[in-house]
Amino acid sequence: MFEKLSDRLERSFKILKGQGKITEINVAETLKDVRKALIEADVNYKVAKTFVDTVKQKALGQNVLTAVKPSELMVKIVRDEMATLMGGQAAQINVDGRPAIILMSGLQGSGKTTFTAKLAKKLKSEKGKRPLLVACDVYRPAAIDQLKVLAEKIEVPVYSEEGSKDPVSIARNAIDAARREHNDLVIIDTAGRLAVDEAMMNEIEAIKNAVHPTEILFVVDAMTGQDAVNTAKAFNDRLDFNGVVLTKLDGDTRGGAALSIRTVVTKPIKFIGTGESIEGIDIFYPERMADRILGMGDIVSLVEKAQQQFDEKQARELEEKLRRNKFDFNDFKKQLGQIKKMGNIKDLASMIPGVGKAIKDIDIDNSAFKGVEAIIDSMTPYERANPDVINASRRKRIAAGSGTSLQEVNRLLKQFEDMRKMMKAASSSMRNPAKMMAQMKQMRQMQKSMKR
Repeated sequence: MFEKLSDRLERSFKILKGQGKITEINVAETLKDVRKALIEADVNYKVAKTFVDTVKQKALGQNVLTAVKPSELMVKIVRDEMATLMGGQAAQINVDGRPAIILMSGLQGSGKTTFTAKLAKKLKSEKGKRPLLVACDVYRPAAIDQLKVLAEKIEVPVYSEEGSKDPVSIARNAIDAARREHNDLVIIDTAGRLAVDEAMMNEIEAIKNAVHPTEILFVVDAMTGQDAVNTAKAFNDRLDFNGVVLTKLDGDTRGGAALSIRTVVTKPIKFIGTGESIEGIDIFYPERMADRILGMGDIVSLVEKAQQQFDEKQARELEEKLRRNKFDFNDFKKQLGQIKKMGNIKDLASMIPGVGKAIKDIDIDNSAFKGVEAIIDSMTPYERANPDVINASRRKRIAAGSGTSLQEVNRLLKQFEDMRKMMKAASSSMRNPAKMMAQMKQMRQMQKSMKR
């Protein structure tokens, strides 16, 4: 995400490199390029102009310390103002109430239904909530079935009324059902349209007036750029929503919506959706996002993601296995699954300062792990627990069973052994982020070699 914007800003700051001090002339030249970078990233023109004017005013008012280079100072000023532009601090979601009621709004195709399930899972696991999902999209074919499938994965009930075409009545009845069943959180998935229209606005406004939600979230596809900002304004004018959810942000190399939307609608971005997995949801932290845009990484978010997947008991058990050199393919597959749950591998690696730029042209595809998993699944339980017994004849059988070549099996076994040695040497704790990233690097190398 933000790849194009990051590249353009880096080029802009090069104008100040080698300069002895900040002057009105070199600041003007740098910021002219910064403004172009923002507009190319689909940032609202007025937002870009105000941003640049603010940065210029602050830059010219600074006394550059001898230990600070002008380009470094400019990066800091831009970073701080960018964080302010996106809201400054992370905004909290209101889940108070018995039950708390969250109303989801947005256009069709924005990822609203999927995000409804993601949010339910997050609030269930992190805040101990007992959610009830409500299917109020009575128009889109299979919308109710989609919500039920997602809800089943996260073991959350869905309230729906077969044959009913009255979403207001469905929403009211769902609240009553939640109280009866002691669900302390209700998330209402509403219908979207391909474009903003009066009928849709009237309907969702009627639902809002009927259930009096504690929180209204507007879900929008970040890849639509300025259209996302314009749509957000139209919805906010009618619903006065509490916050924005940006989906598909990991697919947006420009980032204009994230930088514009807070200023235009004066409502915070509360969450971002990343990837298609049910775990692909993050709280939006403006300061961390500014760091990522400027290539500074986001180690805090990376460690938080790791902590969500790696608990202390598993870490201790794994450390003990590594110490006794008992790490096997069962453990390896578990670790593979946990890293995949953390999100897109390339996106995770870009959170390490300096790594994002280094890997921007490298294709890192999570689906490439399927070949590795197929090989492991073709092993017998005994072979998975005792990798050293896999001889030539077993390798041939595993290759045939997994649909891969003997060379691929041999390569995996060799890389597994190398990884086992590496992990044993770095077995201080699974919570050590440096060790975890070493594992990811090893997996990326394995992934690339499996593609050959």
